[in-house]
Amino acid sequence: MKLKFIYTLGLVGVMAASTSCHREYLNPAPQSTLFDANAFSTAARISAQVLGLYATLKNGAFYGGRYIVYGDIRGEDFLAQDPNLVTNYDVWSLNVSNTATAVKGLWLQAYQTINACNVFLDGMDSVGTKLVGTTVANPYIAEAKLLRAISYYSLLQYYARPYADGNGSKLGLPLRLHGLKTTGFSDLARSSVADVYTQVLADLDFAEANLPLTNNSDPANAANINRAHRNTAISFKTRVYLSMQKYDKVIEEANKIVPASAPFTAKSGVAHTLVSDYTSIFKAPYLTAESILSMPFTSASNDAPGTQNDLRSYFYAANNGVGSIYSLNPSGIIGNTGWLAADKRRTFNKTSTATSNAGKIYLTKYPTSSPSDYVIVMRWAEVLLNLAEARVRSTNTVDAQAIALLNAVRGRSDATTVFTAANFATPADLANAILTERRIEFLGEGLRNNDLMRLLQTIPAKGVAPSKGPSEDNYIWPASSDEKALNKLWADQ
Repeated sequence: MKLKFIYTLGLVGVMAASTSCHREYLNPAPQSTLFDANAFSTAARISAQVLGLYATLKNGAFYGGRYIVYGDIRGEDFLAQDPNLVTNYDVWSLNVSNTATAVKGLWLQAYQTINACNVFLDGMDSVGTKLVGTTVANPYIAEAKLLRAISYYSLLQYYARPYADGNGSKLGLPLRLHGLKTTGFSDLARSSVADVYTQVLADLDFAEANLPLTNNSDPANAANINRAHRNTAISFKTRVYLSMQKYDKVIEEANKIVPASAPFTAKSGVAHTLVSDYTSIFKAPYLTAESILSMPFTSASNDAPGTQNDLRSYFYAANNGVGSIYSLNPSGIIGNTGWLAADKRRTFNKTSTATSNAGKIYLTKYPTSSPSDYVIVMRWAEVLLNLAEARVRSTNTVDAQAIALLNAVRGRSDATTVFTAANFATPADLANAILTERRIEFLGEGLRNNDLMRLLQTIPAKGVAPSKGPSEDNYIWPASSDEKALNKLWADQ
């Protein structure tokens, strides 16, 4: 169960334990209604609570759908087909208020996930670790800290100034590190952006040190995809450090698992690698060696992301485009002439022939409604491109390994395009090529907003939506009106 209080936080309930490595990991059925005193009374209940943390993260208002959607539609690659605030027209047009559904909903669910992790961590500190012992407890604690880190990082990408603006000195988020079980504890001043990132990295460092190397010998086994392991923490650190423009640290983390040369299969831990068929990543059973962490869904009614939350609602052309909410912008990445027609990734871009939508192009990565398609939190291609970009920016050279990493990602979908140093007159040209590759590779996977923010780039205009520069209102979101009403210590910049 989950108890939700006046403040925008919640307590995850105790879920039934599961010993198999299946999608049921993230949707365990409630065992019973238990008092907090009993939540840590058995090893099975402790184990089940960990599964409940993943279930909170994959809520449709967060990683189950909308967080990913916001990351793409704020950018320039999609066009709104319906001026409806319920389906995020205000997000797309870069004109949200602090009472907007998106602003309040994401804040609520992310902090609910954070609080669920905090309540679990408090319980382990007080009684849980004593019950099961540190050998069992530390991996559980590591999972909770990793999920808390993902949640805080995700909030930073929307509600706080990018790290590059003042080297993290601007106000960030209320940094809540202990669980709330009752009302009356809403007041907490904002920590700096740098302090929140410091906590994110501390959580990820603990996770790296305490998560298992693997959950199964098969890298494509559900246990390695639906639950965290050591490489999950390392991989996510490359994303975090990239957002901080700490390129030497991206390289340091990536070098722990990425070999110096192709085929770039992870050299320790889970053997992540690029799969040969890009389209297989987005098809059932969704279990590939490329997936580092994904959110699975079952056909159970209480496991669905919810109406107008799932990715299919936004990025799939049902009935040849009829009723789709967002089409692809012809002037966006699909108009890039370097993205060749034979590239396998273009098979997900479908042109409608329906009378009402003739000629409009739709993304079809997410065709399934029940159960919903897996939502990818992170996959191996991102780690490779994170490293490639970091090497270019760190060395300020047309770096040979960066080109090899870029070719690895491009080449598995387009064997005819092979980049060489001669293609790039300057390091900036290579960095821009890597950014372009990210837009192609991760279209519809929610990374575009993060890339724009971390580089303090202007969000380009699209359709009737104007551009938005780093100093303009709505470049970042306002805090939820609920937070500002309940937290007397909240301060704007």
